[in-house]
Amino acid sequence: MDCSQLNIASLNSGSNGNCYFVGNKQDAVLIDAGISCRLTETRMRRLGLPMQHIRAIFISHEHTDHIKGVCGLASKYQVPVYISNKTLLKCRFELPSYLLRSLSDQQSVQIGELTIFTFAKHHDAAEPYSFVVSCGETNVGVFTDIGRVCDQLTNQFKRCHAAFLEANYDDELLMKSNYPYFLKRRISGGSGHLSNQKALELFMNHKPAFMTHLILAHLSAQNNCADLVQGMFERHAIDTRIIVASRHEETEVYHINGPVTRFKQHTIFEQAALNSF
Repeated sequence: MDCSQLNIASLNSGSNGNCYFVGNKQDAVLIDAGISCRLTETRMRRLGLPMQHIRAIFISHEHTDHIKGVCGLASKYQVPVYISNKTLLKCRFELPSYLLRSLSDQQSVQIGELTIFTFAKHHDAAEPYSFVVSCGETNVGVFTDIGRVCDQLTNQFKRCHAAFLEANYDDELLMKSNYPYFLKRRISGGSGHLSNQKALELFMNHKPAFMTHLILAHLSAQNNCADLVQGMFERHAIDTRIIVASRHEETEVYHINGPVTRFKQHTIFEQAALNSF
């Protein structure tokens, strides 16, 4: 049985910068690079993650909190940047063409033993994408900056052994905030961000039994509360560990083993049947 482990960590998550690490023992990618090169290096070093294992950076969209560290990282470590054509036009990166790779919807990119699958999402950006990173039979989703849940997101969520999932705001806190009306509409209007409740509905209705870790990401500093959203999800988590990613520091590294996880889901009777073969 293939038992390909993926190691995952949030290096930062929030409107001040987003950067997510996914990799195995020799190959890794960063999904977005919204913090500085120096801060990325510092946080990876604290986690014991070698920068030399980063083989590529994948960009979800052009907003500053997802791209501000891209040029520094790509130039220093000479790693390619995978980005859609429309997003690249918005970013205006000062990078040589040999470091740029075109990215399209429904594309699978092979990076060493990793496969990165892209698909379109609803967000107020030029050409925004979500990602599923796979190694062998293990799948990790990166689903942030999502205005609303679509069929494609639901289908991809169902195959994930772990996921970074946006839970940006609490509806009541947003409505009571001092944000101007247009900004409240932008956040909650279907092309902005995913609320706690909508993220929870996705989790409750479509979480696969083999999902071991859910990292709640991109929480609003003003319109959410880590304890609030963690409690909401933990009431329905069963065997899934719930982690809230910080906007100020890295998470620990979590080790995701897809086939092992599925094996543990067998009942006693199912396992007896398996052992009889």
